[in-house]
Amino acid sequence: MSISTSELDKLQSDYRAAVDAWRGAIKIEEDLASGIHSETQIDQWEAASFAEEHARFLAKHAKKTYEDALRQEFFNF
Repeated sequence: MSISTSELDKLQSDYRAAVDAWRGAIKIEEDLASGIHSETQIDQWEAASFAEEHARFLAKHAKKTYEDALRQEFFNF
């Protein structure tokens, strides 16, 4: 079963977008870790940490989906 180039392009694009979103989430968390020390900021930092973990999960999932499609295309498994 052959996977179209356009489908592989879409999976690659989805993966790259997920990684970019993950990088953005890391930057937000980093910025909050470097700011003024306050109770509100601690709450924001904790929320940013959860957002970063979620973005990481999405990036890893997109990577696996793309890799699986490549394996199917090139190795037929």
